[in-house]
Amino acid sequence: MTSMLDDKDRIFTNLYGMGDRSLRGAMKRGAWDGTAGLIRKGADWIIQEVKDSGLRGRGGAGFPTGLKWSFMPKESDGRPSYLVINADESEPGTCKDREIMRHDPHTLIEGALLAGFAMGAHVAHIYIRGEFIREREALQTAINEAYEAGLLGPDAAGSGWDFDLFVSHGAGAYICGEETALLESLEGKKGMPRMKPPFPAGAGLYGCPTTVNNVESIAVVPTILRRGASWFASIGRPNNTGTKLFAISGHVNAPCVVEEAMSIPLKELIDRHCGGIRGGWKNLKAVIPGGSSVPLLPAEIAEEAIMDFDWLREQRSGLGTAAVIVMDQSTDVIKAIWRLSKFYKHESCGQCTPCREGTGWMMRVMDRLVRGEAEVEEIDMLLDVSKQVEGHTICALGDAAAWPIQGLIRHFRDEIEDRIKAQKTGRVSAVAAE
Repeated sequence: MTSMLDDKDRIFTNLYGMGDRSLRGAMKRGAWDGTAGLIRKGADWIIQEVKDSGLRGRGGAGFPTGLKWSFMPKESDGRPSYLVINADESEPGTCKDREIMRHDPHTLIEGALLAGFAMGAHVAHIYIRGEFIREREALQTAINEAYEAGLLGPDAAGSGWDFDLFVSHGAGAYICGEETALLESLEGKKGMPRMKPPFPAGAGLYGCPTTVNNVESIAVVPTILRRGASWFASIGRPNNTGTKLFAISGHVNAPCVVEEAMSIPLKELIDRHCGGIRGGWKNLKAVIPGGSSVPLLPAEIAEEAIMDFDWLREQRSGLGTAAVIVMDQSTDVIKAIWRLSKFYKHESCGQCTPCREGTGWMMRVMDRLVRGEAEVEEIDMLLDVSKQVEGHTICALGDAAAWPIQGLIRHFRDEIEDRIKAQKTGRVSAVAAE
């Protein structure tokens, strides 16, 4: 196992848009090569290869992709099956799927055909984030090219499989990134999560069997099938395999999106691709390793961090979308987490009482903690409320609102207490001065 990815193993070879993103350019880079031959190997073979590769969902949860596909019914009961691709990339700090759609859209389109065939779907929908205007244009242009070249539509790519691909544009709601809220929105209803079961594989879009996958999860499939499951599985640690797009932002010298090996040490990732931390590693305060909804890690843990699902879960955080947000010593970490609380309060759909009421309550307490205008006892009260929200809602937005706060209290309780004490002593001296 190597921690660094060789150039020959990169899947997204036009990630920065330096090359031609058109169909001709994509084909020169190896897209659409022998697609019909892969389909002729059969749905069972495709699903088994994806399982053997160890690919886990790249949207945040990390559920095994091949296993998810295998939940789709083998025989139709008269209802059509659907593939839905989640391009509603709204997690703060995350901007990886955007680069695929802007610069390498044919990886996604070919992946959609192969995945759709594997799960018996003749139709796929890509649900794209409301703010992604240029990305939608690039994606639609690429889809039009694929139709004109016979790669989509009847007998797609000469495979004998009819396949249609549609793009739907969201309206800028974070909640629509949750798979069942996304399905509600696609159906023209309010984006509010559904109770599960039934799971989408049983009753999803229009009540039909549906699989919802992240953009990156689908876009890597053609390369896995061409190069073989064992190649993908050889990168990273067991159960955390393959290549991964990391989006690193914040207090690094050169923020970037980069494709690297899973399980790369965070220190290596930042030093190699971002020119290190602003002011050096001694200036690091905390890192959010996987987009705004996962708990932060303080500098001493972050310096040892391995960027994969299992290691970060053991540290009570998560890989999430692999959006690394770096905060140096200049950061007011309490205010940073307050800002995330404000975001989750704003984006709660209001369906579940713990989330609707709890997100606002947590934000208001955080508001006072930022100013130090609270009692020390309120820290534990806030932690207690976050536990009452976490795990008690239909979807994971409640967890996403609770976890950053839990991480803050776990690792930076001293800083919160110091601010409260400083505020109190400041008041006392001000009274004495009068």
